[in-house]
Amino acid sequence: MIPYLQIEELTKSHGDRMIFADVTFGINQGDKIALIAKNGTGKTTLLRCIAGVESADSGKITPRADLRIGYLEQTPQLPADCTVEQFVGTNDRLKRLLTQMGVTVTDQLIGHLSGGQRKRMAMAKVIASDPDLLILDEPTNHLDIDTIEWLEGYLSRQKVTLLMVTHDRYFLDRVCDKIIEIDRAHLFVYEGNYANFLRRRRERIDAMTSELAKVRNTLRKEQEWMNRQPQARAGKAQYRIDAFHDLKVRSQVNLRQKEVELNVKSSYIGSKIFEAVDVSKSFGDKKVLDHFSYTFARYEKVGIIGRNGVGKSTFIKMLQGLEKPDSGHFDIGETVRFGYYSQEGISFDENKRVIDAITELAEDIVVNDGVHYSPMQFLQHFLFTPVDQQKYIAKLSGGERSRLHLASVLMRSPNFLILDEPTNDLDIVTLGILEDYLASFKGCVIVISHDRFFLDSIADHLFVFEGDGSVKDFPGNYSEYREWRKAREKEEKEATEAAAATKKAPETTGKVSRGGLERAPKLTFSEKKEMEQLTAELDTLNKEKDALEALFNSGETISDIAEKSRRYTELKEIIDEKEFRWLELSEKM
Repeated sequence: MIPYLQIEELTKSHGDRMIFADVTFGINQGDKIALIAKNGTGKTTLLRCIAGVESADSGKITPRADLRIGYLEQTPQLPADCTVEQFVGTNDRLKRLLTQMGVTVTDQLIGHLSGGQRKRMAMAKVIASDPDLLILDEPTNHLDIDTIEWLEGYLSRQKVTLLMVTHDRYFLDRVCDKIIEIDRAHLFVYEGNYANFLRRRRERIDAMTSELAKVRNTLRKEQEWMNRQPQARAGKAQYRIDAFHDLKVRSQVNLRQKEVELNVKSSYIGSKIFEAVDVSKSFGDKKVLDHFSYTFARYEKVGIIGRNGVGKSTFIKMLQGLEKPDSGHFDIGETVRFGYYSQEGISFDENKRVIDAITELAEDIVVNDGVHYSPMQFLQHFLFTPVDQQKYIAKLSGGERSRLHLASVLMRSPNFLILDEPTNDLDIVTLGILEDYLASFKGCVIVISHDRFFLDSIADHLFVFEGDGSVKDFPGNYSEYREWRKAREKEEKEATEAAAATKKAPETTGKVSRGGLERAPKLTFSEKKEMEQLTAELDTLNKEKDALEALFNSGETISDIAEKSRRYTELKEIIDEKEFRWLELSEKM
């Protein structure tokens, strides 16, 4: 492997707060690395240091000579007064990438584009620069699912060296072959994808727990020895006394994870929830809803998906009366108490402290049918220590803002949660806690999300916004919808091809040649040989792929997992290519 970049003992702090310390790892050509850690542990700061945007306090970053680095920030800054055409210029590759991502190159100002469109433009520009090392900070935030799946496929196929931070677990699993975890200021490297990381991490924690139990057991015995009369120890070796103090330090390791506590129950919700009656909404020529009707049931959990800009956020604003329909109406039940987590985030005064902002909402927070919390106590359930509560809101990280937003929603004990892109800026651990909370939530939930894993975990069914006011009610989760859509697209393609063949048939059928009716061209001798060779090659390749899949699913420790993961990805690409050619030839038989 060709070394691209080496990070040695990198340390960074903000004031008296240590962000990370003595971080050491290397990046080799072809690596596809994900960086995983809890919010606030310095993932973005570490990426910025590696990209050269920010300086570390100490340590060393040594890139290969002439290494070209492309860096996508979590919230990219683009020139608002520049048009899309001016942004693209004569860069043919950038224009092609934008087209593939669904961005139309026009004279529209960038400042008038949605956040998702701006994110796609920044992404395309970084990729088009053809860097040796691509650094991506939360690349899936603000992208719709179709664009995420395009990016997922692109990065999986390309021989690109990648370092990224993302909370999208399907994306992690399908793109990355190495995961680096920052935990308690230490670095742990796992070869393989996200599924392998979860298994190996569990093994590591179990081993640490077992070792800690042994240390504490030994410490108890040594403590008895240390507690004896001094004269009884006078002739003992000093090494045993030193070993005791070492054991004492090792025994104080805290393996408990501080996690968000979402233990707020919903208030009572009656049998009548809401009914949408013949609702229509348009903005100019653009239809959001076209005569939409639906009766919502108690405890129902709905996921909402669709391309950026089709009206998903407008729909949930209409539901709450924040946006008026053009015609029709929503009939809301008397017991319904909405809790709205908006994509725009919290609307607190940036110059206020965290504790003051929550206290202004309620000085006494009453949840779970009579349990009282002070604002300080309640915020601690969302990982805001007394010190953190004194921070100004303007100084909060993205993850801290998301947790504060969630706290402000749940403190009212809602029984109907409306969550618009709740997964942005939450770390993977907190996402898992939120998923468990929503799965057992005794109320109703509507979730707009681009996180496919999150949707699969939460939604009973989907509202699919297809554009032009059309909303499809799909009875299943996202993965089931994706399989259904792929099958439908295949059927439509086959029907189109069949129609084209039928239309073409009269032009050839009945044409007389010396041998009678002219027939479709048959396989040539060389094509027959090629097809035989392809059949044999596909058999061998598929056996190799099946063997790798069996190995990955066996649970065994794989020493060269990175190489096998790369080979597996390569095999899939080769098989797809050869199967396509085999199908071309088979049509001539």
